[in-house]
Amino acid sequence: METLLESPIAWLVVAFLAVIYVLRSVRPKGNAGELKVQSSINRGLNGKIYRPLHDLTLPTRDGTTQIDHVVVSKFGVFVIETKSLTGWIFGDSRSRKWTQSIYGNKYQFQNPLHQNYKHLKAVEEILQLEHRCLHSVIVFVGQSEFKTDVPPNVIELQALSSYIRSKTDICLSDAVVEDSVRTLTEFQSSQSDLARSHLENLRQNRRSPICPRCGKAMVLRTARKGCRTGGQFWGCSGYPACTATKDAA
Repeated sequence: METLLESPIAWLVVAFLAVIYVLRSVRPKGNAGELKVQSSINRGLNGKIYRPLHDLTLPTRDGTTQIDHVVVSKFGVFVIETKSLTGWIFGDSRSRKWTQSIYGNKYQFQNPLHQNYKHLKAVEEILQLEHRCLHSVIVFVGQSEFKTDVPPNVIELQALSSYIRSKTDICLSDAVVEDSVRTLTEFQSSQSDLARSHLENLRQNRRSPICPRCGKAMVLRTARKGCRTGGQFWGCSGYPACTATKDAA
């Protein structure tokens, strides 16, 4: 007689429950976090001065990238990445991976500063703005606590509005603000096509990795000298500005 776990029906039930768990715990958590950030922006910032846009899919040189929030103002453009995590957070600006510690378990995730750099570059190239007019902001939503020193632009949700308002140097004219909002809105209005392209690029990135240093796509190259002559490796498409490499599997 087969045991309960040997029954095909039992395994189907387990698989079904696993899918339900993922759908309820992973993606909705991210959406809930982004909604909290959106609400915080709407409540904490003057809408006549700070012009928010949410959930943007923008083209890049190597495909597309999805951005949680962008706030356009005369004090610059704020590109915001949301992290919905609970527990202790360990990380610094230079590490490739950060660590989440919760209930005695540790999980690694991509350095959000590196992740948001690609978002920042996409906005910079589309709007043709000076780099000084763009601000990268990482917002942690949830019951998390930083256990290492993090850069000042890595903040918790309650500090978001005050951090944005702390930037007081005017770098964009009213006309440029309006033009920037109009340009980003045009991409947002055509988001369905861009979103499909974004998903396809995510699938392709499983084969072509993203540079851990600058966020650009990596390309497969062949070593021309040294002990590995003839061997293949992943090199950053931003070379020579970025010289990051990765072993080819």
